[in-house]
Amino acid sequence: MTNSASILEISDAFADAAKPATFPASVLRFRNTRWARRVGLADLSESAWRAHFAQFEPLAGNLETPLALRYHGHQFGVYNPELGDGRGFLFAQLRDTQGRLLDLGTKGSGQTRWSRSGDGRLTLKGGVREVLAANYLEALGVKTSKPFSLIETGEALQRNDEPSPTRSSVLVRLSHSHIRFGTFQRAAYLDESENLARLIRHCAEQYYPETLDEDLAVMAPALLQRVTAETARMVAQWMAAGFVHGVMNTDNFNITGESFDYGPWRFLPWSDPNFTAAYFDQQGLYRFGRQPTQGLWALQQLAATFTLVCDAEPLSEALQAYEPAYQEALAGHNLKLFGLGSAGDLKQDLTFLQSLYTWMSETQAPWAQVFFDWFGGAESETRARKSPITALYETPAFAPVREGLTSRGMIRPERLDHPYWQRETPVTLLYDDVEALWAPIAEEDDWSAFEQVLSDIEAAREALSIEFEPPAPKA
Repeated sequence: MTNSASILEISDAFADAAKPATFPASVLRFRNTRWARRVGLADLSESAWRAHFAQFEPLAGNLETPLALRYHGHQFGVYNPELGDGRGFLFAQLRDTQGRLLDLGTKGSGQTRWSRSGDGRLTLKGGVREVLAANYLEALGVKTSKPFSLIETGEALQRNDEPSPTRSSVLVRLSHSHIRFGTFQRAAYLDESENLARLIRHCAEQYYPETLDEDLAVMAPALLQRVTAETARMVAQWMAAGFVHGVMNTDNFNITGESFDYGPWRFLPWSDPNFTAAYFDQQGLYRFGRQPTQGLWALQQLAATFTLVCDAEPLSEALQAYEPAYQEALAGHNLKLFGLGSAGDLKQDLTFLQSLYTWMSETQAPWAQVFFDWFGGAESETRARKSPITALYETPAFAPVREGLTSRGMIRPERLDHPYWQRETPVTLLYDDVEALWAPIAEEDDWSAFEQVLSDIEAAREALSIEFEPPAPKA
């Protein structure tokens, strides 16, 4: 582990010191040993782990005081200048075994100056849901923050959207950046052009060094183009995974194009473009089929902030990277989830996907089951015949889908040797699945179902072997 608290370069303008809450208990419920190893923290004893991630004693040589970042954001299309880290903070920055800068941020760690009327806490169920969602998305190859630690904190919380009093927790997540679109929005809103320029240069230096330039008018559009491509890639991965984020506010996008802040997320039971995750999204603004549009809209708001220091025309050109990056990633990630290679023609791959989605929508075939059954394409025809939904594969309507699946060669066929593919059904995180594993925790403090699902997700990750790899910097 190499400590690298680069946020201190700009924290005077973009962050405030935060004081962690004091909790009556600290019961470790989840520890990400795989990622702890990659950032040099695997050797921490349980007591040391709780000292750092429940009491927030600083890591050696790292931030001495946690920092709550300042930001604004559009929430369901309405601009809100009263935001900021209200129940979390940036606890530490470090580098992994590949030298990449990573942040340890919290959720539920207490009140900050941005808490407004909130208590700064996180329910245990909310923490459990984030651990599940992020682990599952990582298994599916989606670029996501990693749940690093979940500790139950012994407080009784009052909430309007779940039975109260309810149990409390503090979550630590590992991510590539804590800097949100809303961080730029706040600087622009306050007309802080010098600070905005500092922020742009900081992001270029730390995350996209290939965009660095002495001329801000050159660097800003180059940075925007890279953020645009990474955001498009993230949204395309959500679509391929059948994932609905639920709250695509601009303060829930970060500049490295990484999924985070899992609130009312859902996975699709079947293909439905109108499926909405959040019960309070009554207009369906963030419904499944609208996620690509909303991703571009968020980027347009980011681009608008750059006009404080850059002409609009090159920024508009930078945003044009969105559609081709999205289309390429959509085709590519769908094929990865099937373990298949491309036909060598993007248009042909997208035509195949259109036939797949149309068939899945018309038949309401379970989303995850279809990808599970046909992982390997022609290599899995025999396995697909044993599926609980094999009758759907025998209909004439499936013929063009079958052709698309079996005409593409499998990448790394040895993956089918993994025991995961001997199951009848894949691991899923549908709404009922999550409620079923939460019930024994709430009623009997029985964590066995939760631990079993995590084990199943790990098996899926190994079987799929879709490790996210950042794209090579563009010249």
